[in-house]
Amino acid sequence: MQTKFVLSLLAGLTLTTISAQSQNRSVKSISSRSNVPNPTAKLPEFALSRAEIEAHTRFLASDELQGRRTGESGNAVAARYIAEQFRQLGLKPAVTTDNQHDYFQQINLEKVKAASSATMLVGKDTLRLGNQLVVMAGGPTDVSGEVMYVGYGLTDGEDGYKGRDVKGRILVAQGGSPDAKGPREIFGASASKRKLASEKGAAALIELYSESIPWGFVNQYFNREQLTISTTADGIAPVAHLWVNNANNQYKQLKEAAQRVTIRTSGRLRTSVVSANVAGIIEGTDPKLKDEYIMLSAHFDHIGVGKQSGTPYQPADSIFNGTRDNAMGTVAILEAAKALSQQRPKRSVLVLALTGEEVGLLGSRYYAEHPLVPLKQTIFDLNIDGAGYNDTTIISVIGLERTGARPEIEAGAKAFGLGVFAEPAPEQGLFDRSDNVSFAAKGVPAPTFSPGFKSFDEAIAKYYHQAIDNPESLNYTYFQRFCQAYAHAARLIANRPTRPQWSAGDKYEAAGKALYGQ
Repeated sequence: MQTKFVLSLLAGLTLTTISAQSQNRSVKSISSRSNVPNPTAKLPEFALSRAEIEAHTRFLASDELQGRRTGESGNAVAARYIAEQFRQLGLKPAVTTDNQHDYFQQINLEKVKAASSATMLVGKDTLRLGNQLVVMAGGPTDVSGEVMYVGYGLTDGEDGYKGRDVKGRILVAQGGSPDAKGPREIFGASASKRKLASEKGAAALIELYSESIPWGFVNQYFNREQLTISTTADGIAPVAHLWVNNANNQYKQLKEAAQRVTIRTSGRLRTSVVSANVAGIIEGTDPKLKDEYIMLSAHFDHIGVGKQSGTPYQPADSIFNGTRDNAMGTVAILEAAKALSQQRPKRSVLVLALTGEEVGLLGSRYYAEHPLVPLKQTIFDLNIDGAGYNDTTIISVIGLERTGARPEIEAGAKAFGLGVFAEPAPEQGLFDRSDNVSFAAKGVPAPTFSPGFKSFDEAIAKYYHQAIDNPESLNYTYFQRFCQAYAHAARLIANRPTRPQWSAGDKYEAAGKALYGQ
């Protein structure tokens, strides 16, 4: 019944447009405030409608979409809504399969339940779930034997694997990787180890964990349901995979060849689910520059309902609507797509709505490995994400100083009476926590354009991943200007004569040079 109601609401939703007289008044007011010349004020972004922006937002962040959690029906309805907006605007579908064109980049995922029990006997010690163990993957397991240490266990050519038959063996690997610093790298390395161990027929994989992420966080995170990109073929279950809390190197004996262990675990039940990124293209007007693409990205998923959110809630309101995070970003890329399709820029534009950000940047990670437009031709990503706002006079940009398009972003904001605040809340390490980092790691300059904030204060915490983050609580006057500033900045970047470049010495500069052959 609920699904029928949602689909009916989707089909019947009519977006309201403001009158020409109202548009002219709005443009005149903005032009006067920002000293924008009249020819510029004729650009479509100056006429973006507050009513339309609010209608998009109220639908995407409605209770009926049940928090848009990746893999759930509300997420699929949101993806369909975005795709049909692309179709209405005349965007070219970015996905081609079997001579068919589509807006959906399908991603096969696995929903993984938490383990209910796990123990590991090491000599006289019994390691238990939570205190010393977390179960990363695998089905029910009861196995005993001597361990085999394989170093980091990341590649077939490593000394740990080279020339050794590991089929049926219990493998021990060092946690992380030589280059892993943050959560993205640590979890990515762990998934690679599990995939290799599974392919080689190992009986179990133990990682000795002593990384930077506190064990308490690791334990909490992996003792709830997760979504992952499917990494196994032909229905083969991944190897039983455990992390051992090896703080202070207390279980270093697990590296010794004669050490015997017994592992018993309930495993983690896996079910297959499907989600999708949504991608459309606006072709550029310049005969040469149209082969270069500006990417406009934002994630449309949120954290769902009740317990699945992993966040405290009250029974009276258990739906996490995700208005600020990230219905705002989704609506902004829709509005930018509208403005840029009505008057196309010189470069082409890829508009990319991403799934799975809240469960590990899954959509952007998948796209970065399976791009619909060659990454070498993707010269910039203007991503949108945010926890909320505490200053409606500014736009906040994470990576503004690093990614080479500061003049255009500042001009885009100024045209609508907004300032730009660079690198908010630096202690949070925000650049590496949103979808932009999936593209930055490949070399694409990729800042995140966010609603105005300077620090994580009470105004942010009140709404961030909270059930109170409903459409009714949004400042739509500010949000309209935010959308207009984003669309205008995107246009200016797409029209600039030269490509934006990483700042000299940036940690992603080398990746950029490798990608673009500089």
